[in-house]
Amino acid sequence: MKKQKRESWDEYFLKMAALVGTRSTCDRGRAGTVIVKDKRLLATGHSGSPIGFLHCDEVGHEMHTVTDENGITSQHCIRTTHSEINAIANAARFGVVVDGAAMYSQMVSCYTCAKAIINAGIKRFVAVRDYHQSKRTKEIFKKAGVKLEIINKEVAKYPNQKS
Repeated sequence: MKKQKRESWDEYFLKMAALVGTRSTCDRGRAGTVIVKDKRLLATGHSGSPIGFLHCDEVGHEMHTVTDENGITSQHCIRTTHSEINAIANAARFGVVVDGAAMYSQMVSCYTCAKAIINAGIKRFVAVRDYHQSKRTKEIFKKAGVKLEIINKEVAKYPNQKS
């Protein structure tokens, strides 16, 4: 009998995060996130507008231009809530404790999400790829003791990103 190769837990949960991302309503990222503790799924989140509000897929993007201190400008859709925040909010909504858990997502979180991740007590963040504006996220994750693991060193890029 041929033994089937089992995926690692990280591969398994990253695939779950990707599947959750297919529910996203902003085509700029279609991001999905899962929160896991003791190899058990606690909560999921995908990028999308708040409950009851119109989505990018329905009315288009609400773009906001950000200029970093190094002069790099990029545009971000602010109509949606990021998948990481939605996963934390979904856990809170149903009374699920995420303290000490791990979070899996397609890319390293933005700085705003990183602060929420730290405050939620997430201790490990696993991403498929890096995010073009992850410098501050990496700094505060390190300071807060959140273990960051990036599987693929490729940096995620978005349309309308300028340097």
